[in-house]
Amino acid sequence: MKPEVLVVGAGLAGSEAAWQLASRGYPVRLVEMRPLRKTPAHVSGDCAELVCSNSLGADRLTSAGGILKAEMRRLGSLVLSVADGSRVPAGKALAVDREGFARSVTEHLAEHPLIRIEREEVTALPEGPAIIATGPLTAESLAGAIRDRAGGCLAFFDAVAPVVAVDSVDQDVAFRASRYGEGEDYINCPMDEARYRAFCEALVEAEGVPRKEFEKDLRYFEGCLPIEVIASRGSDTLRFGPLKPVGIIDPGHPDREPFAVVQLRQDNREGTLFNLVGFQTNLRWGEQERVFRLIPGLEQAEFVRFGVMHRNVYVCAPRVLDGALRLVDSGDLFLAGQIVGVEGYMESTAMGLVAALNAAALLERRPFPTWPRETAIGSLLHYLRDARPESFQPMNVNLGIFPSLDRKVRPKTERCRQIALRALETLEKAIQADNLLENPRKC
Repeated sequence: MKPEVLVVGAGLAGSEAAWQLASRGYPVRLVEMRPLRKTPAHVSGDCAELVCSNSLGADRLTSAGGILKAEMRRLGSLVLSVADGSRVPAGKALAVDREGFARSVTEHLAEHPLIRIEREEVTALPEGPAIIATGPLTAESLAGAIRDRAGGCLAFFDAVAPVVAVDSVDQDVAFRASRYGEGEDYINCPMDEARYRAFCEALVEAEGVPRKEFEKDLRYFEGCLPIEVIASRGSDTLRFGPLKPVGIIDPGHPDREPFAVVQLRQDNREGTLFNLVGFQTNLRWGEQERVFRLIPGLEQAEFVRFGVMHRNVYVCAPRVLDGALRLVDSGDLFLAGQIVGVEGYMESTAMGLVAALNAAALLERRPFPTWPRETAIGSLLHYLRDARPESFQPMNVNLGIFPSLDRKVRPKTERCRQIALRALETLEKAIQADNLLENPRKC
């Protein structure tokens, strides 16, 4: 009988780690504190609940995110398999029915004969073999234990976008279209210059939720800034960010490009709820309702969920993690998910997969799997290991962390496709060399 592995946290990374271990014959005790103890962002006790957005990012080999997804599918990711079965229209992106996705992941885990789900809070570092995948909302007691062991944790803010009922959007003003005419997956609210300027002014002047005392020295993550923070950096920052109008054609005015566009993306399978893309915010709820109703088409919108902001915790990976995602000098205690210093749903899930395969290798007394630098997973691990500790910040998968090609390739989409082909080829060789798919269980 193989030894039992403890996985703490049933978010994306923990769920993936538990599945990968159980698929290789390891009994898993998966411990999750929800719903006994809630977090500032979660609303249910389901495993793999999505809190920031229902989009899992780009899903084509012409994007770094698409490369990562292709690698994870090849490695038998539970999260990707369930996401593919729960997807909703979102153009080039993989977006899911938020509740259906979490419910399905929970069912898969609960039905696996080697996985035991327990609801309790872990407040201290456990004995190994264990994977800590408590994510960016790690409870203070456990975060403190990690901080003491690792020599300090860092923290930053992450923000959640509001959601509206689609039938409350004024369809005489808003229109359906995807960027560059590729479908009609998004609802678009166009702004002329006067409306845009008025909106930005109101956004910057709106009242935010005060930070708690223990949060006052925390910093924002640049990849997920609150909409009001972006607006405060200049009058046109939103037009070159989440409100950029490039490639969006208003069928009512096909001869001119809107000055700015607010996009809404489907949030559930039924298509009754849409979230405001890029509108993570820390404004007070009453201020959100007042300011966001200035957006054309949302004057009478029903907000079924307002944006919130929560604290994210991560370790300084270059200082406290080894190449296998183990806490230094711990032997058999692994970290996984956003807490290791990656940013993004899929990046977090990938770290859960990596931690599980590394734990299995350790227990079988064989070398840790080789993650080629040319792959998306390998590039993320390289960043965690070799980034400068003094300036370390969480990282999304992006083309900048991949090794360069040995030749110049244009345009960018073709360069990305060539990087993708190289990544999948090198991953396949690693799979064969390290038996990464030995004894996989299909979901």
